[in-house]
Amino acid sequence: MAAAAGGPDPLFGLRNNFYLGAYQAAINNSEIPNLSPDEVVERDSLVYRSYIALGSYQLVINEIDSSAATPLQAVKLLALYLSAPENKEIAISSIREWLEDPAIGNNPILRLIAGIIFTHEQDYNEALKHTNAGGTMELHALNVQIFLKMYRSDYAEKQLRVMQQIDEDHTLTQLASAWLNLAVGGSKIQEAYLIFQDFSEKSQITSLILNGKAVCCMHKGEFDEAETLLLEALNKDAKDPETLANLVVCSLHLGKSSSRYLNQLKLAQPDHILAKRASTAEESFDKAVHAVA
Repeated sequence: MAAAAGGPDPLFGLRNNFYLGAYQAAINNSEIPNLSPDEVVERDSLVYRSYIALGSYQLVINEIDSSAATPLQAVKLLALYLSAPENKEIAISSIREWLEDPAIGNNPILRLIAGIIFTHEQDYNEALKHTNAGGTMELHALNVQIFLKMYRSDYAEKQLRVMQQIDEDHTLTQLASAWLNLAVGGSKIQEAYLIFQDFSEKSQITSLILNGKAVCCMHKGEFDEAETLLLEALNKDAKDPETLANLVVCSLHLGKSSSRYLNQLKLAQPDHILAKRASTAEESFDKAVHAVA
């Protein structure tokens, strides 16, 4: 992950673009000269993960062939997993098999992808089996996210402290700090807002940054400001599930109709927790209506 001692890190800009959700910028600025073989693999992993984030699953599946390095094969499995519901089982089966292979099972990007896939499955204990040992900033940051999903902000805080000891100013450390502050709430919300504000002043403004600021505003009861930020995010990416989900919540608080955003969310990501809950509620309502009729 790190550059040679004392030397500049050639992948610093690419990583930051990826971490902050500037996926097209990551792809566009990926032609970096004089990379070592390991750096080339990491560069390619980040580029293909950027394509995945943009929904270009088939491109990743087509371009990564069977001779590619383990980290790239793992990224291809993530694309396969996300590409269609019927592909999930084979992707999970393959990643389990690879994790048991002593030759490659401890590869940090393979463990990261396993953590991402099992987190998608909401199998948090299985995810932590592969991520909890850490080893990279991305693995630590994923641990923070998993512990917050498990409502264990105490464990998330321990992971954040590890990250702060490694590099307090790292983009992922700052993001993890904002996530934890949002989970803790209260006076910490403003601290989270300032982190996202700092990113918006120093970096390309992305949906990820705008959503971070908007969620802070909603926590503070500033729903009009949150809506403005979310509509700006929607202009950048009309299919982003987090933007659509946050717009559903924001619209409800503003007394506005949220049905269009909810319908878009169901199309963009049918297995999003908000889309699932809405569908379950609709089914329950329909059953109740039929029972009365």
